[in-house]
Amino acid sequence: MKAAYFHCIGGASGDMILGSLLDAGLSLEALKGELAKLPVNGYSVESEPAQRGGVKGTLVTVRAQESSGHRHLQDIQSLLEQSRLPKSVKGKAVQVFRRLAHAEAKIHGVPVEEVELHEVGALDAIVDIVGAVAGLHLLGVEKVFSSPLPSGLGTVRSGHGTLPSPAPATLELLAEVEAPVHTPGPGVPQGEMVTPTAAAILTTLASFDAPTLKIHGVGYGLGHKEWAEVPNVLALWIGEMASQYQQRQLSLTETNIDDMSPELLGPVIERLMKAGARDAWFTPIQMKKNRPGVMVSVLASPEMQSTVLDILFRETSTLGARVQPVERYEVDREITPFESSLGKVDIKVKRIGDDVVSLSPEFEDCKRLAEEHRLPLQDVYRIVEEEARKRLLPL
Repeated sequence: MKAAYFHCIGGASGDMILGSLLDAGLSLEALKGELAKLPVNGYSVESEPAQRGGVKGTLVTVRAQESSGHRHLQDIQSLLEQSRLPKSVKGKAVQVFRRLAHAEAKIHGVPVEEVELHEVGALDAIVDIVGAVAGLHLLGVEKVFSSPLPSGLGTVRSGHGTLPSPAPATLELLAEVEAPVHTPGPGVPQGEMVTPTAAAILTTLASFDAPTLKIHGVGYGLGHKEWAEVPNVLALWIGEMASQYQQRQLSLTETNIDDMSPELLGPVIERLMKAGARDAWFTPIQMKKNRPGVMVSVLASPEMQSTVLDILFRETSTLGARVQPVERYEVDREITPFESSLGKVDIKVKRIGDDVVSLSPEFEDCKRLAEEHRLPLQDVYRIVEEEARKRLLPL
């Protein structure tokens, strides 16, 4: 499976993402051809070779003629629906804008339908987002990864006035997916290092993991600012993964117990899950002297091993535990905030490559809505699932 890894050296912006794609081998003519399928005009996309620090790469400039770029989510969805872009490109681009709209709605305390997308609704940002999705599609990329993101320092100017860096919208986007963020040390330039446009693209399309790749190509997208402290560069690695399923190294910890009350065992699973275990469960077993017992099994990252053992030894009567390394293969999953007719709910989307295999509403959210509307839980689940399928599946 062909994969892409964004290494955010100096941060990320929409034009830096486009620059990295072009520098990695995407044809500018092919990119312009895909963008021409949008029912808009009045913009240009230019690229040129340049250098930031000791790194040579591609600098992209998107120029738009429009003076006011305020659009609502529905405006952008309509624009994409009217386009001649491939179905998968339309669907992913809509997801990026939906994520942005939900972040803005949460920040400003207004319904998603009323949110005005200022800079991100402007024509140049639309070109950045659609260009990034279309560019990855043209390169045949099936899976996207990203490194941790630099937070930036100081303030940034926006349509909402002067804001802290990272901007609230950027920070909300990163928080929604629990993206890893590092704070730059002393001497790093003041200002924005990750724009809301780039944050929306990366948090929607990328997993924040370190993949194992056979690298075939590398590209460098350059930022417009020249910094002395760090190269203002976004690197893009293009390569092949062995499988379309993500492989993780985990630890399986197990212990047998036959001398504890079930009332005391129940909270052990809760403690393990809250501590960060991937999964934990009980299995009924038969122990020595024909005594019924339970086997406690815990699946967690190797880094959590000491925490898992500490909880088991302190919270149960066990005197020992077995530990073995295991490999787990996973498909892509993402949590998408969704505004249903009954209220807000998170939707879990399951993907294999570009295909959406299934989606399911978050149980606790459906339970809350059932209580609020005094409806049967199964009816709420069905209503939300049907609405999510109509609006979240690719166009």
